[in-house]
Amino acid sequence: MNQKVDWNYAWVGLLGAVFFLPLLGGVHLFDWDEVNFAEVSREMLLKGEYLRPQINFEAFWEKPPLFFWLQSFSMSIFGVNEYAARFPNAVCGIATLILLYHFGKTIYDKTFGWLWVLSYWGSILPHLYFKSGIIDPWFNLFIFLSFYFLTENQATQNPKPEPENSKLKTQNSKHLITAGIFAGLAILTKGPVGYLIIFLSWLFKTLIYRELSVKNIKYFIFFSIIALVTTLSWFGIETLRNGTWFVKTFIEYNLRLAKTEDAGHGGFPGYHFVVLLFGCFPASLLALRSLFGGYNFFGEKTDYTRRMKVLFWVVLILFSLVQSKIVHYSSMCYLPLTFLSAVTLYSYVEKGALSNWLKNIIIAVGVLLGLVVAAVPIVGQNIVVLFPLVEGDAFVMKILEAQVEWSLSQSLVGVFFIITLILLGFYLKKAKIPAYRTGRLRGSAILFTATAIFLNAVLIVFINNIEGYSQNAAICFYKSKAHEDCYVSTYGFKSYAHLFYPKKRIPTNPHHAENEWLMRGAVDKPTY
Repeated sequence: MNQKVDWNYAWVGLLGAVFFLPLLGGVHLFDWDEVNFAEVSREMLLKGEYLRPQINFEAFWEKPPLFFWLQSFSMSIFGVNEYAARFPNAVCGIATLILLYHFGKTIYDKTFGWLWVLSYWGSILPHLYFKSGIIDPWFNLFIFLSFYFLTENQATQNPKPEPENSKLKTQNSKHLITAGIFAGLAILTKGPVGYLIIFLSWLFKTLIYRELSVKNIKYFIFFSIIALVTTLSWFGIETLRNGTWFVKTFIEYNLRLAKTEDAGHGGFPGYHFVVLLFGCFPASLLALRSLFGGYNFFGEKTDYTRRMKVLFWVVLILFSLVQSKIVHYSSMCYLPLTFLSAVTLYSYVEKGALSNWLKNIIIAVGVLLGLVVAAVPIVGQNIVVLFPLVEGDAFVMKILEAQVEWSLSQSLVGVFFIITLILLGFYLKKAKIPAYRTGRLRGSAILFTATAIFLNAVLIVFINNIEGYSQNAAICFYKSKAHEDCYVSTYGFKSYAHLFYPKKRIPTNPHHAENEWLMRGAVDKPTY
């Protein structure tokens, strides 16, 4: 009997394509990470050296090459530009939404699948990350898939009557092999921290819920072997080809990153909690009810909520302990966080179980966000009001003196968002009774759709103005040197844009990266 085609997969994919693919090249890549990774990929493509990443044509040991392979392949299709650098993550966004729908549908039903998709797609940082050129979207997806299939294997350990045992063994093997491959891909994307997150999440889940057994330990060892074999597809070849220096330096760098603040990226212990609470609005507020009790799945479905809670807390605590505090370090939390948001929403849609205070807080925070955005053009037109606040910092003072054109019409982005949320508040009051299930589902969709549209409108209307204060002048200068055979470097600050935008050629002089030589030596090219 033929199963009916579920067209929701196509609709979810279309939703991602419409919001993630257009306008990726609308603004320059931002220093550091976006430009850093794009430059590594550009040099990889330029030199044809795909095994050992390089930056400024010298060995780059901070990251493995998988993401750079994706970017360089994209650049071979679209050219060396911003769109090509961000395209792999847009594809990741589409794939992530489709997978979330599939897992949600498998775990519970189509409604839950859609609520998980909406929670991820319509929250601030989860949405914006798929429009970036950083590594984390693919890294997070690989970790999540690995942990999902690894714990799915544990969930199938209940005794089964014959002849189902043989099928169960085959299913377990598939889950473990799949989990191992994705763990290996995570390591090849960003490093051993991918395996560490999976290991700690598996360990704490087995200990907390008393699932530790000899059989599960054997399964985890088998999973780890598969992960190791996958990583050797690059680490092994690199070591055989060039010795142990690169891999050794790479491991030392990752250990140093955990113990010290990297490039001034410090922060207080609760940094990532604050980032997730406000950066993942509105899903973060909805997830609080499921995270701290309240709403949950029951029976055999409870295990899925347990998995997501353990994964969330492991990542949050781990990167709160790490000295370097960077926004995207906790981005792995987005997947379990939006799952917990979907759990809360599912209870609301089916039973109307959502307190008025939570609804009011969501509307209030959204209105506050809209007010901030509406106020930005007004402040931009009266930028002198900020001068007393930064008069002790000459650098910031010069930044604020940049000639940036603001219009009061730009405030309409925030105004429309505020109006939408206020109207949504009145609409939700009418959807309280059980008969209004469709109304509650529609209200949830409106909340996340309004947020997604608001985010894209902010990017379109504001991002070039914001760049005008940060890096636009420098990048315009760098780009003006793209057709000149010259040296371009920075002094007193760190950047990668001076490599990517002047399209630095393969150097022939061994001193090309030495600032002392560039400033005072016998240079063989014009030097800026």
